[in-house]
Amino acid sequence: MSEQGPEPGPELEIVHLLRKVTVEFGLRQAEFAALHHMHSTDVRALICLLDAGRAGTDATAGWLGAQLGLNSAGTTAVIDRLERLGHLTRTRDPRDRRRVLLAVDERAVELGWAFFGPLIENIVAVLRDFDEQETAAVRRFLLAAHRAVTAIP
Repeated sequence: MSEQGPEPGPELEIVHLLRKVTVEFGLRQAEFAALHHMHSTDVRALICLLDAGRAGTDATAGWLGAQLGLNSAGTTAVIDRLERLGHLTRTRDPRDRRRVLLAVDERAVELGWAFFGPLIENIVAVLRDFDEQETAAVRRFLLAAHRAVTAIP
């Protein structure tokens, strides 16, 4: 390790490639947000809610605020804006009527697929050229990279 960071090598090249992909994803998210009159935080909120749905996690305003790093006022503003745009629904939790659960509206899912579908399909096509071991290595790397990034305060 030099004073300016890791020595150049294949690991650093992969970090730079990951950054390049991340920047492109960010640009697409910003384009989607602008096209649909949203803030970038709105898109992040929708992604969090979609991930929660896939994981079977109950998404409440408090949970969403924690995911986004927002205070309650900021979280309420995002939720209100997304609901007003028709991208989010609020429903009472059938197990605890005091709680309100958040979910992405089906129309927003369709809107997202119309925009991001071709990008996702291209990435899936790339991964289909990988064998099981290569796919497992990519998954292991991305999970570990995510843990490394989120471990930094």
